[in-house]
Amino acid sequence: MRSKQILFLLTFFLVSVFCDEHSHIYEDNEEVVLWMNTVGPYHNRQETYGYFTLPFCIGSKETISHYHETLSDALQGVELEFSGMEIDFKADVGTTNYCQVQLTQAKYSAFVYAVKNHYWYQMYIDDLPIWGTVGEMEDNEYYLWTHKKFDIGYNGKQIVDVNLTSETKIKLTPDVKISFTYEVNWKKSDIKFEDRFDKYLDPNFFQHRIHWFSIFNSFMMVIFLVGLVSMILMRTLRKDYARYSRDEEIDDMERDLGDEYGWKQVHGDVFRSASHPIIFSALVGAGHQLTTVVFTVIVFAILGELYTERGSLLSTAIFVYAATSSVNGYFGGSLYARMGGKVWIKQMLVSAFLLPVLVCGTAFCINFIAIYYHASRAIPFGTMVAVTCICLFVILPLTLFGSVLGRNLAGTPDYPCRVNAVPRPIPEKKWFMEPPIIVMLGGILPFASIFIEMYFIFTSFWAYKIYYVYGFMLLVFIILLTVTVCVTIVCTYFLLNAEDYRWQWTSFLAAASTSGYVYLYSFYYFFFKTKMYGLFQTAFYFGYMALFSAALGIMCGTVGYVGTSIFVRKIYSTVKID
Repeated sequence: MRSKQILFLLTFFLVSVFCDEHSHIYEDNEEVVLWMNTVGPYHNRQETYGYFTLPFCIGSKETISHYHETLSDALQGVELEFSGMEIDFKADVGTTNYCQVQLTQAKYSAFVYAVKNHYWYQMYIDDLPIWGTVGEMEDNEYYLWTHKKFDIGYNGKQIVDVNLTSETKIKLTPDVKISFTYEVNWKKSDIKFEDRFDKYLDPNFFQHRIHWFSIFNSFMMVIFLVGLVSMILMRTLRKDYARYSRDEEIDDMERDLGDEYGWKQVHGDVFRSASHPIIFSALVGAGHQLTTVVFTVIVFAILGELYTERGSLLSTAIFVYAATSSVNGYFGGSLYARMGGKVWIKQMLVSAFLLPVLVCGTAFCINFIAIYYHASRAIPFGTMVAVTCICLFVILPLTLFGSVLGRNLAGTPDYPCRVNAVPRPIPEKKWFMEPPIIVMLGGILPFASIFIEMYFIFTSFWAYKIYYVYGFMLLVFIILLTVTVCVTIVCTYFLLNAEDYRWQWTSFLAAASTSGYVYLYSFYYFFFKTKMYGLFQTAFYFGYMALFSAALGIMCGTVGYVGTSIFVRKIYSTVKID
């Protein structure tokens, strides 16, 4: 265990996340390793256990020339164990008996339970995943597949295709000795190495016509919203500017008797610091970082096809998140300084550990259930140590650097209007203009713009589909940000026109409310689109969906606040204030 802990630490700090597990190049008769990964119920993808938790037996070969495990493997519950089967490059193997199992009552019950619950297992050859079923039911009898036939395609010195055929069905009965066999057939293939993962993709599910139709609808929504925002706001503001210009030409007596109202009346309070500035600035800093990470990882996935390498997408996300911690510190620290904050060390610590504590806290709670179930999703202690080291020795120093930089370069307040010493009382307004109502309504249109893509993303993560259409995801991501900014600007203008200057939190939460609708949709997806069951799968699903929704909310909230902040500064810098 200690050696694995050291390996996890060295993996992240010394090995690039873009490195492959192997060179993927083999000479004739060179060792090819068959890794046994996990086994679990078909309908509960995340409820996985080590392959040998079922009473399978291991082959006679004991040593291998290499072994590699990454941080992302441990976090994803990947437990690679050597199968013990001897496979050499281009060397056919006839039907070979590699081990036997004597079915005691306990082993018999374990296999029966696995067959009854539709267990299937996953293996890897040269990073290519292979799936197979443990057995099947027939006429209320339970049968176990005992023969594995591997058809491996090669192109030059590289493996480009692997197919598994399960054969030889043996009826499960107690106190019977079962022999497990395998055979390997090598075949020359015309598949190019860079195209070898295409067989795992499902273009029928990710229909491009549906994606284009969805994006077209969302794009039309964007055009409508941008046009609506431009027309309503510019027309209204033009009238306001004209009225305010006329007000400057009349004397003070007439101005006092005039019927002034609207957003100009709160010019002395609109740039007042938001309540709870430490939390607010930390959320905005984390939102800047998340937006940067999501955009960067999507671009990397498009350029590098990260889905073709096991764990590479998660490894890239961890690396990019740690490397962009200075972005969090810069924007969070500068905003806190502009709000007049004094305890900047506390703010920096909250900003640095807000998301890691949220993620680790959720994972820690789910980990207890995983340990109780003896599931492979239980995060090892060594991985926890590695994540802690990343937070302390990478994320914290970079956040501190960014925070100092932000305070010195962008921490000076430069508001176009002077802030009054005494806050102006907020007048009564109609119920639909209250901040809670605006917050609830603010997320509806942004959620509508990503609704269809959410279905594909959910299915790829919670079912057996590999998401690979990252170009569409990038377009949807840009549409989401655009719709969020437009909707939040409209909501903020209505709020300010009602002479309510509490726009910072309102704009943030109105944009972040999109995540609430996503989480509500996750309930619908769980009960009507999946067949998941059991405490572990339910806790895993709703726990990580809450985490996903929270991260989405922080990101959307930040984008909405930043767009609204630019709008507010623009309108108040244009109007001449006495």
